Amino acid sequence: MDIVLCVTGSVAATESIKLAREFKRQGHNVKCFMTQEATKIIHPNAMEFASREGVVLDLTGDIEHVKYAQADLILVAPATANTISKFACKIADNAVSTLLITAFGHNTPIVFVPSMHDSMYDAVYPNILKLKSEGIKFVNPRMDEGKAKFPSVEDIVLESLRTVNLDRFNKGEDSNNIAGKKVLISLGGTYEAIDPIRGITNRSSGKMGLELAKQAYIRGADLSLLMAHVTVNIPKVFNVIYTESSELMNSTTIKLVPDFDIFIATAAVSDFAPIKEENFKISSDFNLTLDFKPLNKIIKHIKEVNPNIFLVGFKAEYNVSEEKMIECAHNQIDFAGTDLVVANDVGREGCEFGSDNNEVILVNDNILKLAFSSKKDLSILIFNEINRLI
Repeated sequence: MDIVLCVTGSVAATESIKLAREFKRQGHNVKCFMTQEATKIIHPNAMEFASREGVVLDLTGDIEHVKYAQADLILVAPATANTISKFACKIADNAVSTLLITAFGHNTPIVFVPSMHDSMYDAVYPNILKLKSEGIKFVNPRMDEGKAKFPSVEDIVLESLRTVNLDRFNKGEDSNNIAGKKVLISLGGTYEAIDPIRGITNRSSGKMGLELAKQAYIRGADLSLLMAHVTVNIPKVFNVIYTESSELMNSTTIKLVPDFDIFIATAAVSDFAPIKEENFKISSDFNLTLDFKPLNKIIKHIKEVNPNIFLVGFKAEYNVSEEKMIECAHNQIDFAGTDLVVANDVGREGCEFGSDNNEVILVNDNILKLAFSSKKDLSILIFNEINRLI
């Protein structure tokens, strides 16, 4: 992917170096344009180092504003009040503003990342709305300390890749069956309270669910997360519904699934819960015996509520044979009607709960074994299969 990164005169320009490096780490080409005001904050050599490309400061006979106007994406990060307002009025008085107008005429996707004092943000907001009405995308700033601050690099990358993929989909350039679909993903481990202080849970980290969520978002899905306890940071661009207990997750799922096209159930939902939850802290001075009740398997009711939903189940086993894992996956298909099951053995070294890697088997009418890989790489392969099946 070819990305033109435009850096303007906000102190947040210091973050643009990290942003360029992250795009490069993910295998994308980055070409940087800078305004003169931006060069007063960071030296162009820093962006040349980060992008491994020469930086455009002024337009020359090489007509850079035309040469780079049809990249896959024009990303303005940070975007000042000055640059936003000039573009809203289609003023071209430097390399960045001239590139933006040329790219706009070519219908090249453009993303702005505002970064300024909050009063300035409020003042230029009508210009932001005007640009949004023209199809320009904005990554919402992080409002803190009276400033519209630069959001996380991860949020910007996710929004950028999503914008490019949706643009390709809308232009008919990509066979992307995920774009525009409503996707619900559950993740994390539920918590069953014993008293106001204590409870039982499991070791699910939410890492696999998060990587799948990133893939869904990048591919243009209308994404919602149903989240229990996780140990990962969730991007601010995601719509998150918090559900701590199995009971709450199950009831919320039943309410939501009629409106979704795809449900990916990665959450580790408790199989048991205490029969009685005390409303006081249980004393530790005495022996304690707890009685548990089995909980309803929510996955078997999904197709009853929405027969047309594409249902992806996860099946975690411990120290079993490959044949047994596949048998358990087929059993889930039989009783829940899952369209695809992702089976794995958390007893294998490097595949435990909370690990960054896994080895899984995709089971439906066919068997597809995915070799030991990072959860990010596995999420890509899993979504490739979902894309093929829906």
